[in-house]
Amino acid sequence: MTAVPNVTPPTTILAGWIGKVFWLRVEGKGTFQCSLQVKRAFQAVLKSGARDLVVDLERCPVMDSTFLGTLTYAAVTLRNSGGGSFSILNANPRNLQLLADLGLNHVMQVDAEGTIWPEERLIACRMLDSCGVTGDAGRQEQAQHVLEAHQTLSELSSTNQQRFRDVIHFLEQEIQEPPRPAP
Repeated sequence: MTAVPNVTPPTTILAGWIGKVFWLRVEGKGTFQCSLQVKRAFQAVLKSGARDLVVDLERCPVMDSTFLGTLTYAAVTLRNSGGGSFSILNANPRNLQLLADLGLNHVMQVDAEGTIWPEERLIACRMLDSCGVTGDAGRQEQAQHVLEAHQTLSELSSTNQQRFRDVIHFLEQEIQEPPRPAP
């Protein structure tokens, strides 16, 4: 018998416009590995004037703190630019708990009941296509992004400041160090 390695499939980010709503679906784990691309997508649509953003977590089993910080960045940026709506849909109980534990339900609309955007939900099931959000970030750019995501979470509460203090310190040190040459 041959052992099969435990390989986690890559996360796919699907995005598209449904009327005036920017809809982003996470298919797979929401982690630091895809969060920079998600941030870039949000930056582009916010720059274009988008006011209603939806993150569909129906096929996202779990999120890490970098990904959560990226969502927080988008929600806070939208709020600070004059408002709009930033909604989280179809989150499983584990993700709902993560959002609540970090206080993110205070900066974004978390739809635990499945009642908001009813028409758009139906359209999303039929129309959502790959948005081509791809590309690999360099080590330094990825570390900077992870740092900023955790700083964003820390700004929400003193509990989060304590929770992520060591991570932020570690990342600040990593960014300050020159890159190591390859062996």
